[in-house]
Parts: sequence; C-alpha cells; structure tokens
Amino acid sequence: MSRRREALAYLDRNLERWALLIFYSMVVVTMAVEVLRREVFSYSSVWGEEIVRYSFIYLAWIGAAAAVRERAHIRIDVIFEACSMRIKALLYLFGDLVMLVVACYALYWSWDTLMVSAKFGAVSHGLRVPMVWFRSAVPIGFGLLLYRLVLSIRRDLSDLRNNRPVYVGERLFD
Repeated sequence: MSRRREALAYLDRNLERWALLIFYSMVVVTMAVEVLRREVFSYSSVWGEEIVRYSFIYLAWIGAAAAVRERAHIRIDVIFEACSMRIKALLYLFGDLVMLVVACYALYWSWDTLMVSAKFGAVSHGLRVPMVWFRSAVPIGFGLLLYRLVLSIRRDLSDLRNNRPVYVGERLFD
C-alpha cells in the first residue's frame, strides 16, 4: 500500500510538470520541423500548425493549474506585504474561492461544448482527429485547476487554524 501512496504522491507533485514538458516538447519539435520544411523544402503542412495550436492550448490550461499549485498567478504583492499573516491568509482564501466559482462555471460550459463536439463527431481539418481530443483541454485544465484550488483552500484553512504562516509560493523575480 505504501508503494501506491508513493506513486500517488509523485503524481501529485509532478503531473502538471510532466504534462507541460510533453506538450512544450511537441510545440518546439513540431515548430522546428515546420520551419525547416518551409525554409528548405518550400513546403508546409496543415497538421503541423494544428499540433502546435492544440498543444499550446493544453499548455495554457495545464499551466494554469500548475500556477495555482505554486501560487504563481499574477497578483499585487504590495498589498500582501502590508497585511498581517491572518489578513494575508484570508485574502488568499478569498481569491481562491472566487477562482473556484469561476472555474466551476467554466468547467460546466466547457463540458457542454465538449459533449456537443462528441455528439456531432467534429474532426480537425488537417489531422482528421476527433475534436473531442482537442476540446477536452479546457475541461481537463479546469478539472486540474479545481483540484489544486481545493488543496490550496485546505492548506490555507489549516494554516489559519494552526496559526502558521500562509504559503505564498515561489517568486519569479526578487
């Protein structure tokens, strides 16, 4: 049972990181191949553009979930620096709750769009792949985002209850 728990903990720490690496690699490799094909062979493909476009969409939505996990979304830190730890925790909780409501709403509507696409069997123009695979990026991203928000809210409530400093995430620039 501990091996299973370790595997789940590894996934919890690294799921978004590995998914982002895969999609980013797809973008870079496909763009490099397409530039080479266009410049050297004066030929480009429709499928290359589609792979890059849809990989970038996955990157954006999975990256949003990863940013929630690390508290890396854009915010005005000056306000947080002027607050006490308790107020800071309450502000983070308020922000997470607002984002939770928006994410639930977006997940609902993106799921509806996904089901319409599945019902009518839409396919992409170049790859001829069902659009469900590409349109599922939004519900997957918002599902991960909701999961990370719930974890963040639980962590903040625990920090608030136990009088610990709130998790502020990593800073990009100091």
